[in-house]
Amino acid sequence: MDTKKIFKHIPWVILGIIGAFCLSVVALRRGEHVSALWIVVASVSVYLVAYRYYSLYIAQKVMKLDPTRATPAVINNDGLNYVPTNRYVLFGHHFAAIAGAGPLVGPVLAAQMGYLPGTL
Repeated sequence: MDTKKIFKHIPWVILGIIGAFCLSVVALRRGEHVSALWIVVASVSVYLVAYRYYSLYIAQKVMKLDPTRATPAVINNDGLNYVPTNRYVLFGHHFAAIAGAGPLVGPVLAAQMGYLPGTL
């Protein structure tokens, strides 16, 4: 294996070790004096490592994603239901369309794009 590829994974290994250490502190410390910081650091590090490697596994092995394949918005472009859109605009629409998240979406959109688009 190429040494450049190995060095690319070293920060992820270090992050995984930090997460495992934080999880062990939470699991093995007796008593009720466990700081929430241990749980936050452990969960964030586990999430980031899983996002990096598990999402890559899902994309390559399970779903077999093809970046050259056209999306349904490109194939069925009718100007009404299927319209090719910028990915950042699409993410904002997708985030705003989550059912039951109205009290969360408004303040987050206001923080992201300003007060006026959040109220619209």
